[in-house]
Amino acid sequence: MENKEMQRCGWCGTDPLYVDYHDNEWGKEVTSDEKMFEFLVLESAQAGLSWITILRRRKNYRKAFAGFDAEKVANFTPEDVERLMLDAGIIRNRKKIESTITNAQHFLKIQDEFGSFCNYLKSFLPNGKPIINHWKTLEEIPASTEISDKISKDMKKRGFKFFGSTICYAHLQAVGYINDHLINCMCRKNL
Repeated sequence: MENKEMQRCGWCGTDPLYVDYHDNEWGKEVTSDEKMFEFLVLESAQAGLSWITILRRRKNYRKAFAGFDAEKVANFTPEDVERLMLDAGIIRNRKKIESTITNAQHFLKIQDEFGSFCNYLKSFLPNGKPIINHWKTLEEIPASTEISDKISKDMKKRGFKFFGSTICYAHLQAVGYINDHLINCMCRKNL
């Protein structure tokens, strides 16, 4: 039997890539807009798919989308869209590819308005601080909340696509603005 110190949230299973992601990234507060944009691109690409599907293509996404440089992606052209439609290393969904480009443009506008995208997201959080939940089981974790509803609604008004409340909640979890590691998970020791 696995000792208490080595228990993980059950969703990550035993896939080494998933375990590494769980242990070293998920739920850890992101403070850089570069990393925030990376997760925004990946979460939007995930819409309708499993996270492991996107995680396995992460290196390909990094290469395809200019190292997740929001300024470069915001300037992608229709020719870039056609190039990406031929890239078997990413999800070749034209609407998702096009939305990644327009989302990058909106991301930059938010940076200008709030000083950083991180500041923008934190403006929705109580006292601007990450929320630490105390779930015992995966079944307790919601798919969305009032906060993810508000953020996704605001982002939709600003022109973002593929970022509904459920994707928004997953994004907040990934970037550590909502920490949903279960109470018996080894990753809670640092909280």
